[in-house]
Amino acid sequence: MILIQTEDAIIARLRLGLGRMVHEVGSYGGELDEGLDEAIRRFPAAWVTFGGVSKTEPVATSRLKFKATGQFVVMVGERSVRSEAAGRRGGPIQGEVGSYPLVYAVRRLLSAQDLGLPIEALMPGRVRTLYNTRLERQAFSVFACEFQTAWIEEALPRDYWPSPPAPGTPEAEASPDAVFARYQGKLGQPDPDWLRTGLNYHLSPDDGQADARDLLTRSEP
Repeated sequence: MILIQTEDAIIARLRLGLGRMVHEVGSYGGELDEGLDEAIRRFPAAWVTFGGVSKTEPVATSRLKFKATGQFVVMVGERSVRSEAAGRRGGPIQGEVGSYPLVYAVRRLLSAQDLGLPIEALMPGRVRTLYNTRLERQAFSVFACEFQTAWIEEALPRDYWPSPPAPGTPEAEASPDAVFARYQGKLGQPDPDWLRTGLNYHLSPDDGQADARDLLTRSEP
């Protein structure tokens, strides 16, 4: 769920920040694969996609929490401002990123932002040329602007199954494990309700026996 939330938050920030610099900002849905000539007619545009997880490492001694490092990519299509825009596909950008206003704007808006989510701030990475082409004497370029971030994932204990909140509850809407209930995957038993807590007090020197005890019982709401 954090991946969808992050992608949606990137799109929302770019829509607000880019304003009328673009005709559209959205999630990438194969627009460039449908034909570059057709995609160009929608330029300037920015499309966001998840670029994958590059590294996962444990962050707790229990080995149940992991830090996942991944990338998001913003594909930017804009009119080239340089006469040499028709370079070969896949080559590196020559010159300052600021020479391409939309690339600059995307990096300016997203770098060092956590978007209000439990992720590390977006770190700007490579900017790659995907296409340079011409249409009706106009030069166009498509760039891939990469951003790296990281988030914490929690694994299930060994031999456990997901235990999402009951369907229809407010907690179920926010739980990423709700997908298992939605598609009738195998579920585990939910954790029992907390009813009471016992406290033992030991005076020093401690003889191993509790000198006093308390029992805290949860009151009904």
